[in-house]
Amino acid sequence: MRKRLIQIFGFLITSLGWVFVLCTMAMDYWRITQLGGQGGSFIIKVAWYWSNLWKDCFTDSTAITNCRDFPVLWGVRGLLMCGITLGFFAVVLCFVGMDCTYIGGTDKTKDKLLFAGAVFHFVGGLCSLSAFPIYAHQITSEFFDTNFMEQKYEQGAALFIGRSGSFLHIIGRSIFCFSIAGCRTKSHSHAIYIYKGAASCSHISSYPRGQAETVNLRPPQDYSDSSRM
Repeated sequence: MRKRLIQIFGFLITSLGWVFVLCTMAMDYWRITQLGGQGGSFIIKVAWYWSNLWKDCFTDSTAITNCRDFPVLWGVRGLLMCGITLGFFAVVLCFVGMDCTYIGGTDKTKDKLLFAGAVFHFVGGLCSLSAFPIYAHQITSEFFDTNFMEQKYEQGAALFIGRSGSFLHIIGRSIFCFSIAGCRTKSHSHAIYIYKGAASCSHISSYPRGQAETVNLRPPQDYSDSSRM
C-alpha cells in the first residue's frame, strides 16, 4: 500500500511537470517590456512589446496587436520538442508500470517499465531545463549589454512556469526510483529471513507429531562359554 501511494504521488508530480512544459509552448509573454508615456491632451499611451517561442509582437493601448516571426534559436525549440516527446512516453510507461494499474504483466516487468519511464522523465526534464536558460540568457545578456541599442526585455511568466515543470520532471523521477529501490530491498530482506528460518528448522524431525522414529536396537552379543574361554 505504501509503495502504491508513493508511485501515485510521483506520477502526479511528473505529469504536472510535463503539462507545465507543454503549456509553455503555446504561452505568450516569454519576454515582455512595457512603454508608457503622456501624449497630447493628457492621454496616457501604453504599449507592450512581448515575444513567445514563435513570434515577436507589439500591442498598443487600443489592444491592437501586430506580430512578426521571431528568429529565436532553433536549439531552444528542438530541446523543448524533444523534452515534451520524451515526457509523453515517460507518462505512458509510468502509468503502465505502477502497481495500482492492472496492466503491464508481472511485478518484475512493471518495475522495469517504471524504471524506463523514470529515465525518460529525467532525460526529458534535462532537455527542457536546458532550453529555458538558453532563452533567458539571451534576454539577460541583451538587457545588461550597454552597447545593445534595440528594445530590451525582461523575463516573462512562461520561463518560470517552464523551469518549475522541468524540476518537477526530475523530482518525480527520483520518487519513482525510490519506490523501486525500497521494494527490492524489502523483498531481499524477506527472502533472507525465510532462508534463515528454513535453516534453523532443518534439524527438526520430519516425522508427524505423536510418532517416534523406530530405532533398530540390536541386543548385545551373547557370548558363549567357548568364546569366553
